Amino acid sequence: MLSESTLPELETAAREQLAAVLTHHIAPTALDLDADMAGSYALTSLNKVLFLTELCEATGVDLAHFTEDDLDRMRSLRDVVEALAPHSTKGS
Repeated sequence: MLSESTLPELETAAREQLAAVLTHHIAPTALDLDADMAGSYALTSLNKVLFLTELCEATGVDLAHFTEDDLDRMRSLRDVVEALAPHSTKGS
């Protein structure tokens, strides 16, 4: 079960890391949690890998927890946050 403090920290980290890899500037707070990252923000496969790698490093989550299929299902920021939350030590 997720702690109440874990999700906001993961969400903030996810927003910051996604904004950092986008080719056009957008404020982390302006990112829509439910938007398709590829369709709405033109996130390429390479940038998705960079984003997830940096996010996992920033949150202390081992990327090895996820299969290729898991990564494919992470289409929105909400998907990413929910996937990382069970493995995160942030807010614990």
